[in-house]
Amino acid sequence: MRIEFERTGGFAGMGLSTSVDVADLSPRDQETLESAVESANFFQLPRQMISAGPGADRFQYHLVIEQEGNRHEVEVGEAVIPDSLRPLIEHLSMFARTGRLR
Repeated sequence: MRIEFERTGGFAGMGLSTSVDVADLSPRDQETLESAVESANFFQLPRQMISAGPGADRFQYHLVIEQEGNRHEVEVGEAVIPDSLRPLIEHLSMFARTGRLR
């Protein structure tokens, strides 16, 4: 599984991004990400989930996941992140900042 993650926007406008090949991670981290992708039902999520209301200081997230020949992209605004997707975004945000999932 390969994951591309990007966060844009926010108060300071500081971007955050990472790409990860899950096979390169420890078995524990592989399980964490694979479980988060499955729990989010990522491949069934709509391509765009953007808030209609104001929110210039809110983050926007762009995720691309490739797994077993399937590729899916999701763009989601901070205000409308489904609860099921939130753990995956949190793990990837941490990984982008520190190179670690926890």
